[in-house]
Amino acid sequence: MPSPIRCACALRDRLEGLGAWTAPLGLRLVLAWEFYESGREKLLGENWFADVMATFPFPFDRVPADLSWGMATWFELIGGIALLIGLGTRFFAAALFVLTVVAIAAVHWPQDWMGWSQLAQGYAITDQGAGNYKLPLLFLVMLWPLILRGPGRLSVDALIERGFGPPAPQARNDATGWGVALLLFGVVAAMLLPLPGLVLAAGGLTLLTASRLRPRRLSA
Repeated sequence: MPSPIRCACALRDRLEGLGAWTAPLGLRLVLAWEFYESGREKLLGENWFADVMATFPFPFDRVPADLSWGMATWFELIGGIALLIGLGTRFFAAALFVLTVVAIAAVHWPQDWMGWSQLAQGYAITDQGAGNYKLPLLFLVMLWPLILRGPGRLSVDALIERGFGPPAPQARNDATGWGVALLLFGVVAAMLLPLPGLVLAAGGLTLLTASRLRPRRLSA
């Protein structure tokens, strides 16, 4: 192997080693601060959810405003702390993902839009009548790797796994995993984009059904 390639591979391997410890840390720190601050503002502020309950997606529009406010407040506060130390990371990242989608639908999504070009105008920080979902969408993108890959080795979750938990996870790329991901993501995405979300959910359900039927056919 040529020397430059060996050097590049050696650098890659060391970056992989560092990344296993520190790559998710930046995401966790930024998200922990943002969600904790949002929860703190709710805790010290007044409940304004009653004014926007009509724009909440189903089934969250059926939850009383006081209960919804309390759940959002404490999920953001506790979830922010959990992301900071890396405890229950996948659960809290998934919960905050759903909470953020609900917030986009209720507050940041354009109320009336015709076509994708008009929807794209809402990809902004300031609201000028076309929505302002850019920042929460970035939060969703940042939460996604924490849901899939976890908090990294520099976390309480990793410490618990090393000391008391099951063996280290082994990556599996199969129809069941894709089916579960598409089904759950599709259901959540349908809160914002009903048709594409339902198509994704249906695709996930199809994959799950196929994965359950395939072993039976092989054993017959």
